Amino acid sequence: MAASLPQSFYRAEQVREGEIAVAKALEIPMYQLMLRAGQAVFDTLAQRYPNAARILIVCGVGNNAGDGYVIARLAKSSGLNVTVWALGDPERLTGDAATAFQEWRDCGGTNVSSAPTMQQFDVIVDAILGTGLSRAVTGDYAEAISRINQSQVPVIAVDIPSGLCADSGCVKGCAINATITVTLIALKQGLVTGKAMSHRGELVFAGLNVSTAFGRQTQAAGWLMSDDLCQRYLPKRDRTAHKGQFGRVLCLGGDHGMAGAVTLSAQAALRTGAGLVKVVTQADHTLMLVTRQPELMTQGWAPGQSLSEALEWATNLVIGPGLGSSAWSDALWKIAVGARGTKVIDADGLNKLARHPQQRDDWVLTPHPGEAARLLGCEVADVELDRFAAVKAIQTRYGGVVVLKGAGTIVYDGTDYAVANVGNPGMASGGMGDVLSGVIGSFIAQGVDLFHAAAMGCYLHGKAGDQAALAGERGLLASDLLPELQRLID
Repeated sequence: MAASLPQSFYRAEQVREGEIAVAKALEIPMYQLMLRAGQAVFDTLAQRYPNAARILIVCGVGNNAGDGYVIARLAKSSGLNVTVWALGDPERLTGDAATAFQEWRDCGGTNVSSAPTMQQFDVIVDAILGTGLSRAVTGDYAEAISRINQSQVPVIAVDIPSGLCADSGCVKGCAINATITVTLIALKQGLVTGKAMSHRGELVFAGLNVSTAFGRQTQAAGWLMSDDLCQRYLPKRDRTAHKGQFGRVLCLGGDHGMAGAVTLSAQAALRTGAGLVKVVTQADHTLMLVTRQPELMTQGWAPGQSLSEALEWATNLVIGPGLGSSAWSDALWKIAVGARGTKVIDADGLNKLARHPQQRDDWVLTPHPGEAARLLGCEVADVELDRFAAVKAIQTRYGGVVVLKGAGTIVYDGTDYAVANVGNPGMASGGMGDVLSGVIGSFIAQGVDLFHAAAMGCYLHGKAGDQAALAGERGLLASDLLPELQRLID
């Protein structure tokens, strides 16, 4: 039966090898797992579309097709009108998939080999391609995917939408736009980030009664962030607490015309519990800052002036929001990046780092895909092709903890991957990254280690965006997240 999403995710090869090992350990025939998979998908279909009468199941020639034939047999035995569209010769099927096909035939099931009219069906089941896809989808398979996507009929994908890479989430030529994806035994890492977010639809997990044993024997590739991060790393404050116990954040940025960016970052640090927050910016911005947020401290700065007192005062630095590319920003960057202690580097700070690379262990880098491409000297498309590989490459080159922002934000520290399964398209607006940098900087200042501060920051930032978007995604502003952040951490 379907269950809530597990916290751990895995690479496709881990799942393929792990399911064989767990079946052997539990003395379960592999065909029994295929039957359970088909049952889980059919149960989801029946629950979500109880009035569906005409079902199209599209099968390829691999194990995913075997699941499809199990679903077809179950649907037919339940009295539904079932059409199976076979892409390729089902006689080519081997092993358990061939057994499932034979049982479909034995119950009177037949296939069609040419495309039916899609609009006659209530639900389409995608059992075309599975997690083993390694090349671009072309030919009849690409044509079938195109027809399904154009039909506007609800689609349930078996394990993964056909055409998606199970490891990276990239589209291999073309991919099914699923309404629901029922992923089996273990969560595949390609389903939690990047382009997969536009193709997977609602993600439903079915462990087939082996997922616990699978998790015990297989080391996860990474984990999904969850509410327990705050419970573990931001415990309830003592009644005698005072501001000196919760860190001092110094935000540096806000060149002419960009004061709003550093303001948002500083406000986010305040709203997420930092004891004190100070902004170093252009001198003519200081009045605006304290008028907007009187709890902030400010310091106007010009090249040649000392920053040593502010830098010594700070528990953590946030460098980059609204920093710009002027001589003023270059001078401020040089001083700030050379200071001792932990840092969050964002926005224009990342662009300067790309031009003058260095490696440190005591910072968090927060690039969006464009900034990530500049850090790696590649194109944005290369970053999005494999976001896990991209975040690892940035961390290897620059050190510290790297946050690769976007749909399914990834946090990586050289050892562990964490993914934020929160956020929405309304957050694609100016200032959102500035807010995130302030949140992460606040948590570091409060004593949370860099990796968990980054993970917790990304999770709460996305969740705050989801709360704010309940009033509508279009027109969502970065400042709309500030009150939501304060509510979420309390």
